[in-house]
Amino acid sequence: MKDNVFAIAIGCTAIVLGQSGAIAATKQVKTPSSFSTNASDLDSIPSSPNPTLETLLLTQDTEPEPETEEEEEPVEILIEAILNQPLFAPFRSEGTLRESSRPAYVVDREQIEAQDAITVQDALRFVPGILADGTAGGQLGSPSSQFIRGGDTGQTLILLNGRPVNDLGGQGGFDLAEFTTDSVQRIEVIPGGGSTLYGSNAIGGTINIVTQSPTEETQFLVRSELGSFDYNQQVIQTSGTEGDFGWFLSYNRTYSDNDFPFELETIDFEDDRDNADVNYNNVDLKLTADLGDRSRLTFSGLYLSRDFGVPGGVPTEEGSVGQFNNLTPDARQYTEGWLFDLGFESQLGRERDSVVTARVYTDILDYNFRNPETSSDKVDRTAFGVQAQHNWQLAEAQNLTYGIDFRTISAENETFSFFTGETSENYDDNIDQGAVFARYAIDLADNLNVNLGVRQEFNSLENGSFTSPSAGILWNVTDSTALRANYARSFNAPLLSELEGLAAFDVAGNSDLRPERGNSFDVGIDQTIEDFGLLRLTFFLNRISELIAFEFGDPSTFVNIGEVETMGIEAELNVQIADHIFAFANLTLNDTEILESQDETIEGNDLSFRDANSFNFGVAYVRPNGLYAGVLLHNVGEFFTSNANTETLGVYTTVDLKLRVPVSDRFIVNASLNNLFDEQYEVFPGFPGLSRNVRVGVQSTF
Repeated sequence: MKDNVFAIAIGCTAIVLGQSGAIAATKQVKTPSSFSTNASDLDSIPSSPNPTLETLLLTQDTEPEPETEEEEEPVEILIEAILNQPLFAPFRSEGTLRESSRPAYVVDREQIEAQDAITVQDALRFVPGILADGTAGGQLGSPSSQFIRGGDTGQTLILLNGRPVNDLGGQGGFDLAEFTTDSVQRIEVIPGGGSTLYGSNAIGGTINIVTQSPTEETQFLVRSELGSFDYNQQVIQTSGTEGDFGWFLSYNRTYSDNDFPFELETIDFEDDRDNADVNYNNVDLKLTADLGDRSRLTFSGLYLSRDFGVPGGVPTEEGSVGQFNNLTPDARQYTEGWLFDLGFESQLGRERDSVVTARVYTDILDYNFRNPETSSDKVDRTAFGVQAQHNWQLAEAQNLTYGIDFRTISAENETFSFFTGETSENYDDNIDQGAVFARYAIDLADNLNVNLGVRQEFNSLENGSFTSPSAGILWNVTDSTALRANYARSFNAPLLSELEGLAAFDVAGNSDLRPERGNSFDVGIDQTIEDFGLLRLTFFLNRISELIAFEFGDPSTFVNIGEVETMGIEAELNVQIADHIFAFANLTLNDTEILESQDETIEGNDLSFRDANSFNFGVAYVRPNGLYAGVLLHNVGEFFTSNANTETLGVYTTVDLKLRVPVSDRFIVNASLNNLFDEQYEVFPGFPGLSRNVRVGVQSTF
């Protein structure tokens, strides 16, 4: 299968355009003035313009153009716009894609709208380097998963405007299916180790969600969308600036019953998905206040709620990992999160050569699962954190970013049994994390940049500390060719549930667990192709040792076992085929291997779920007035569903059609037909992917 996907990619290199890159017209749009180095405000930094294709087209005057083709300004590819996309995560300060030695992929606001992505999980579907289709069903609302370079969801760091939100009091990750995209400005995906700047969880990669900031002029937005399986969404937003004060406020209500038909070919079973409904009510608020010419205060508040049915999986054939699936027609799950932070930034120098930022934040997360036939489970988590850093331009060719981080999490988990009528406490404890870090970047020559970083972490769960160094090099060989290489050492601390155990399920804790450790390497090239395309190619090697795994016994517990290795290729290519016609494709090849394990029978096997290859392709017709019509293809290769490598899920390919029609400069109609050929597939044994569906919506700004 890997050879087939690779052959497809080679055959399409003449007409491909990368998802994370963006095509731009030659007419650029001026960005509002700002001095913020926060991730949430990078879009407004003049030194880092982001004139992507959709930005330019959708923000241009949409007055009727002359019918004569010669008088219409053509849409042309602008490679500079791709490389100048704002990027925060690899630097922990303002930067651009071209300045990063780390491979990075950006999904901006215009791409989110063109794809009609409902959640952050959906928006990652066409990004190289990440497998984000989930393992709990394909319907809207089903919990997400992120597999990057052999790492799983708990080994992927999730940032919100540059600060961590991973749920260390729960399963270790952050469910991106909870996060609707109405308030998202862009999503940054940085594969590879990221512990130097951010600490635990960043073994596989880092995802930074950047939310929208106040606009210069007051505006209101109303959006409504309807679709298959009782899907409906309503969004109301207001944003603006008055004097030194700015605001952004968004409310999203999304519902779907998700009762879609499906077929499981592996067991010759057909039915309709039941008890899979979901209801979102999300609110995002951001307030900014300029304190003179050099300082800014920013408050952000995010409320995420999701109430959904848990249909479970269809029991599959004996011997399959899905044979123990049980349909749960009455089970429900409710999640609620309150995420707040207050940030301060000040310029100490006349220019942006010395900037101090500080932030305090708190998260309150609640999880409730109820299955009337067995039990209910409740997890309450509260986190408090502090970030402080100084970004100092020591000289024209030298930059130093250094600071401190602190985060404390308290978590309580209890289970109520409907059989015994008793409540059992699984754990009630705290996690404390503190760190100092520094990143130094220097231009050794006009075309050669080197960056070095180190972080010293202190974690109450590890009984000690952990050091995470990193190094990167970026060499602009010519005006059209750039070479890059990186190394990073990372770690992932054990969870409370692994250290304390789950008494209700007769699972003992293991206080001697050691952190998982990762060593990440990559080398790559960014190659401009004349004036019509850009190729970005990365080879990577990622090793993870001291893996934490569940061990059955009397009692069962968690233990450190073995080592795994993942090597592969991430590639994307952006081209313009003709006037108004653009295309993209990207390819991810993964080759995982279990090098060491306490179970010697699986040594040499592929790592389950994380060995899949993926290929994405799309072509779009775009006019300067904002008209967009595109076809998107998503392909996932065969992968094993157990480390024993006894069962696989087959290849699947979905094709989506997208349409965006600007009726006027203030009114837009969009439509999408997803899974055009009604592909029947499973994302986990017994869990079907979403069948063919249609969505139609309207959006008005005033």
